[in-house]
Amino acid sequence: MSLTEVDWSAIPAPEDDGAAAHLEGMALPAVALPATSGGTVDASRLEGRVVLYVYPRTGRPGRALPEGWNEIPGARGCTPQTCAFRDHFRELRAAGADHVFGLSTQDTEYQREAAARLDLPFPLLSDVDHLFGAALRLPSFEVEGALLWKRLALIAEAGRIVKVFYPVFPPDRNARDVLDWLTYRQGGGLALEGIPRP
Repeated sequence: MSLTEVDWSAIPAPEDDGAAAHLEGMALPAVALPATSGGTVDASRLEGRVVLYVYPRTGRPGRALPEGWNEIPGARGCTPQTCAFRDHFRELRAAGADHVFGLSTQDTEYQREAAARLDLPFPLLSDVDHLFGAALRLPSFEVEGALLWKRLALIAEAGRIVKVFYPVFPPDRNARDVLDWLTYRQGGGLALEGIPRP
């Protein structure tokens, strides 16, 4: 099965379980995360507006997904979500995103393969020790003994979360929803259907 071509009508949509309701208004934790660009990134210390999308795990071509992956609401779609942020990267920057990152609990070596294969213009961050997600109490689930963060997106300004997108479905629309919110925040005019006012 292709990692990028997904029939969303055949995938169970996640429901809003309230597990991310506490995030808006929280400060980003001071955690230095390994980045696929080299070195580490502490998002709490970055100036400007940070867009951080969180995903459970990307797959690799030719490797089987975990058993039952497609049946877990919200699990499938990490590659389409990432590709959408790649495709909208310039627009996101133009709309006021000073920094864009993807984050998962996969290690940096694994993430580097995805970053290179997908030709990403932004780094992926590794929360392999679960320090960042634990500090924020990110919603999570377990698969084959691994603790994974549920899919969501955060927008932070001056180190504090001002907007949370959760649940995210379909994943490939997440970047567009973030872009629409940023455009409105930037003074783009009328409120957009389906995008709450800031």
